[in-house]
Amino acid sequence: MRTPLTTTHAVRNLGILAHVDAGKTTVTERILFLTGATHKRGEVHDGTTVTDFDPQERDRGITIFAAAVSCDWAGHRINLIDTPGHVDFSDEVERSLRVLDGAVAVFDAVAGVEPQSETVWRQADRHGVPRIAFVNKLDRAGAELDGAVESIRTRLGTVPLPVQLPIGREDGFTGVVDLVRMRAYVWADGADTYTVQPVPDGLRDEARHRRRRLEETVAELHPAALEEFCADSALSEETLTGALRDLTLTGEAVVVLCGSAYRNRGVEPLLDAVVAYLPAPSDMPPVRGETPADPAAPFTALAFKVSATATGRMTYVRVYAGTLTKGDTVLDTTTGRTERISRILRVQADRATELDAARAGDIVAVVGPKTARAGATLCAPDAPVVLEPPTTADPVVSVAVEARRSTDTGRLATALARLSEEDPSLVVRSDPETGQTVLSGLGELHLEVAVEKLRRDRGLEVTVGRPQVAYRETVTKGVTGLLYRHVKQDGGAGQFAHVVIDVEPTDGDDDFAFVSAVTGGRVPQEYIRAVEAGCRDALVEGPLGGHPVTGVRVTLTDGATHPKDSSELAFRTAGRFALREALRASAMTVLEPVAEVTVTVPAESVGAVLGDLAARRGRVTDSTTRSGTAVVSATVPLAELFGYASRLRGRTQGRGTFTTRPAGYAPAP
Repeated sequence: MRTPLTTTHAVRNLGILAHVDAGKTTVTERILFLTGATHKRGEVHDGTTVTDFDPQERDRGITIFAAAVSCDWAGHRINLIDTPGHVDFSDEVERSLRVLDGAVAVFDAVAGVEPQSETVWRQADRHGVPRIAFVNKLDRAGAELDGAVESIRTRLGTVPLPVQLPIGREDGFTGVVDLVRMRAYVWADGADTYTVQPVPDGLRDEARHRRRRLEETVAELHPAALEEFCADSALSEETLTGALRDLTLTGEAVVVLCGSAYRNRGVEPLLDAVVAYLPAPSDMPPVRGETPADPAAPFTALAFKVSATATGRMTYVRVYAGTLTKGDTVLDTTTGRTERISRILRVQADRATELDAARAGDIVAVVGPKTARAGATLCAPDAPVVLEPPTTADPVVSVAVEARRSTDTGRLATALARLSEEDPSLVVRSDPETGQTVLSGLGELHLEVAVEKLRRDRGLEVTVGRPQVAYRETVTKGVTGLLYRHVKQDGGAGQFAHVVIDVEPTDGDDDFAFVSAVTGGRVPQEYIRAVEAGCRDALVEGPLGGHPVTGVRVTLTDGATHPKDSSELAFRTAGRFALREALRASAMTVLEPVAEVTVTVPAESVGAVLGDLAARRGRVTDSTTRSGTAVVSATVPLAELFGYASRLRGRTQGRGTFTTRPAGYAPAP
């Protein structure tokens, strides 16, 4: 039985982030193979990978569920999460980033920064997760490290620091020059590891030039490196390594490595870079007042994933402080319940090794908690604390689901509740008008996967309606000086509230803004807050179709109170009815969700694709052609993208691909 490492400095908690098909899962498989965690290299196309173990992942050839694995490298424990690259599963990425200390961003050497690469990069920015970059697939035709690096600079707005130089191009790619140590790593055909060699003669001048450029860029960003550079006109290996680590931890720059994971080239230097540059748990700021990642502090952990398996319910947790021992009782501060930990598991995708304890800095799964959900804080009962949970995206697509057999209705309700428990971005509700059960998610594929899970895992036969998108309503031209007086007198204490409001569209991306311009204390502060709460109540249903209202600014300009009958309830009621009247009097429009679509097709098919996008009300924003392949970017209403995958395959003889990412809302026709 393996026990956790006792020092948090020897732990790295990292995620693998990328656009779909950039090679995340292959990078993960090579890491597991090279660290000895597996004894055979898994391949995505063969369905033999460790992390893509779900039948749907193997059938579709994509990562759907974030999978945790663990391995050892150079005396360090690496807890690694392979995250999905498809936009429909970005909530899995969000929950993973909340508990990670660092990440490896994988980029395609031909495509560079792709749409979902940019999305996950921004997610990591929000969480302050330090990253290093790995430019993958250097063995492909058209692969170019410099082009990928430039796309990182321009599209991600960061300073890339390439620390390697490829040896050979495309099929001739055989290794890399390490610009920090000025030596070459070369992989022979079929070899699992590299040999260290001098820098090849033909690359010596180029390597010296790139090393010099690396030193100059680092010196511009790092004060200690600048001091040494000014004194010696060069940086020592030790100073350069330390500066690269500092810049990675602060996020001022990103170290860039390169290779071909499929051919097993470049992965060992990547592992060395993970240990050298990415933070240990002890390097991260504390989650509360105690010493960061202190095993002796009161136990504190965050649940970030729940999984129902054939052997029971597993809750994945990141331990931030203290030590958890098998048999301990912990407090779920979200529900106020205490739960007993019956087992602690070191997870290896769909397999697990039992542990006696987990310490600060560890990522493990626990068995025992029956009600803990993703985002729950588990802590010592005598030291309660609440950690900030990961955010959950609002659903944009819904389908009606019902059991084909009436006898399965109860089973379907239970299975849907379990689905939403495992994936908080899935929302289940009952439509009050039709009585139908509605399942909402982040995209068509997201819902397809959820329904297929009902069929495969629960053995349920279900009928699924046509997908529906989530519309919004907004104000295009508001009203001013709308007066609403709420008076109610039916014996006893009455209700009185008098408000005057202006309504207008918001300037930026704010969903709702409330401003008080009342002077002279005519409306007390607590009643102003009640008016704002009432206005928020009114935003739930708009006047056009009952859709939620967004993009509205409300200004409370005047009001009046009664010495006896005014109350917070009266002013909240007045605020709700006043805004409802104001919205009915305003010019309103319905908004529909739109997506940014990037279509990659053979150049000869671009005309048919452009025509199809136009028929779907798409607005083309960019079109480029390179090496016989056209890449078209367009903004398309989400409702028009249902079934687009099969249409695109038909128009391109199966050679076209596309990706999407949310692009907000736009007026519907």
